[in-house]
Amino acid sequence: MLNKLLVILGPTSSGKTGLSIKIAKKFNGEIISADSRQVYEGMDIGSGKVTKKEMRGIPHYLLDIASPKRKFTVTQYRKLALKAVKDIQKRNKLPILVGGTAFYIYSVIDGITIPEVKADWKLRRQLEKRKDLYGFLKKLDPQRAKTIDKDNPRRLIRAIEIVLKTKKPVPKTKYNPIESEVLIIGINKNNLKELIRKRLLKRLKNGLVAEVKRLKSIVSWKRLEEFGLEYRFAAQYLQRKIDKKTMINKLEKEIQQFAKKQMTWFKKDKRIKWVKDYKESEKLLKKFL
Repeated sequence: MLNKLLVILGPTSSGKTGLSIKIAKKFNGEIISADSRQVYEGMDIGSGKVTKKEMRGIPHYLLDIASPKRKFTVTQYRKLALKAVKDIQKRNKLPILVGGTAFYIYSVIDGITIPEVKADWKLRRQLEKRKDLYGFLKKLDPQRAKTIDKDNPRRLIRAIEIVLKTKKPVPKTKYNPIESEVLIIGINKNNLKELIRKRLLKRLKNGLVAEVKRLKSIVSWKRLEEFGLEYRFAAQYLQRKIDKKTMINKLEKEIQQFAKKQMTWFKKDKRIKWVKDYKESEKLLKKFL
């Protein structure tokens, strides 16, 4: 059994999909998606989901496995991802974990344990109305407030929920690392702003707004906005809260900001080997395997 795992990560629009398929072709690999939106059915254009044609015959896992009507948790993701890794390794192939959702990636490689506290939707709706979520968490749990992303309302609400439900501070993160040898490759592109713009215009041309309209037939506007930038601003455009030009400008700016945040997060991890192209990746892979 091949007891190795390759991880390909990087900011949005950096070319993770193309690189992973090229590597899978050359090194007998199969791909596991690590994207928190690509798990949902019907969210194809806005999430940048790989098409059958782009897959070039390479098996892909953890795409279209959940309904957008229901929340899909990182705990559910980790269980399925670890199963896929083992199945691929048993067949002596190389599992390649690919994506930009850091929480998903680290749940697999470092086995970050998430506190099992059931969601309280009534409480969450109340918290959503609060303006100073970060200040509230700081009062309840100063230690967790030091490490949390204070601009991420979902994380803040979840942390507050855990404290209020357990009457204790958020437990320190526990780790249960994967028992495979792991190589983490990160893609860093100098022309990321240009790539983001190109990709955004392509998504709009391919029917992003129509996709959001279709999704609206099964989920609420509020739920749509939870699915991230593309879905949020397209939903606002469809509700006539903003015009088309504003939607495009806001999206471009916000996606650039999001990519910066992703890079800030990833650059904390000294295990990541940063590359600019396939050639650099190939060298690392030959040594790793």
